[in-house]
Amino acid sequence: ARAVFGFWPANQVNDDDLEVYDDDGKPLAKLHHLRQQTIKPDGKPNFSLADFVAPKDSGLTDYIGGFITTAGIGAEEVAKAYQDNGDDYNSIMVKALADRLAEACAEWLHQQVRKEYWGYAQDEALDNEALIKEQYMGIRPAPGYPACPDHTEKGTLFALLDPLPEGSAEHTAGKSGVFLTEHYAMFPAA
Repeated sequence: ARAVFGFWPANQVNDDDLEVYDDDGKPLAKLHHLRQQTIKPDGKPNFSLADFVAPKDSGLTDYIGGFITTAGIGAEEVAKAYQDNGDDYNSIMVKALADRLAEACAEWLHQQVRKEYWGYAQDEALDNEALIKEQYMGIRPAPGYPACPDHTEKGTLFALLDPLPEGSAEHTAGKSGVFLTEHYAMFPAA
């Protein structure tokens, strides 16, 4: 498995966007977040992830973090070899195992971030059941899922987390071992 992670100063701008800064306060990137698209009862807001980060005009600096994990490097080739030999069961099992290991890596890294690297929950002592129920402090939204449905934001996140050297070929992975396809799918998928 491989992973990269990072933390950046950030502020909400233009209601739905996050401006991300370098350590000197210079803008690095802008993340665009959609508002919830469901019809809500009167008085109930349609939230955006940006609503949970301090607005720039508040004068406060807030922070965001992100990470990329994979446990699928080489899994596609192994699965294809099984499939080419008519062994669909083991082909499917390789893909499923890589997927579960990638999720376990993400869960572990998120815990390390909370307890050690960012350290906002140093005394956290959750068992597996509590982790599965997401009883930890904070959230772990992911591009392409309901809290952050726009897949194109992966491009900005990858540029922040795992930048490639200038002139890198298409489908080149950085330190994470993961690259984005032209349709913003992550490869390897796990």
